[in-house]
Amino acid sequence: MNKTIKILAIALIALTALIAAGCPERRTIADIQQNPGKYNGRDVTVVGTVKTVYGGGIPGTPYGGGIYEISDGTGSIWVVAQGSVPNKGAEIAVSGMYGNVASWNGKNYGNGIHESERHYRKR
Repeated sequence: MNKTIKILAIALIALTALIAAGCPERRTIADIQQNPGKYNGRDVTVVGTVKTVYGGGIPGTPYGGGIYEISDGTGSIWVVAQGSVPNKGAEIAVSGMYGNVASWNGKNYGNGIHESERHYRKR
């Protein structure tokens, strides 16, 4: 029985480490913007308030899209929505890959986050 408990404890520690390694660490927008090369192509998580929204969705369907700007008090960043866009003023946490979000004829016009997850603050 003692050996079984040790094996379960080691397995639990290994599983916890594996899960923690897969979660992007929360960053400030200022940190991301001051070090764009460090975060380019990597998953990031930011928390803030939605300031500007462009786009929308069709209610009752999975169709939607657009972009929105989120601010955390240290700066603001544009996010390409995976589905419908959040409402202006919503307090959210967003995770996704940081990188080029606007380019034309091979020229980069801005970096931002390609959304993969979004969570709303519970009130």
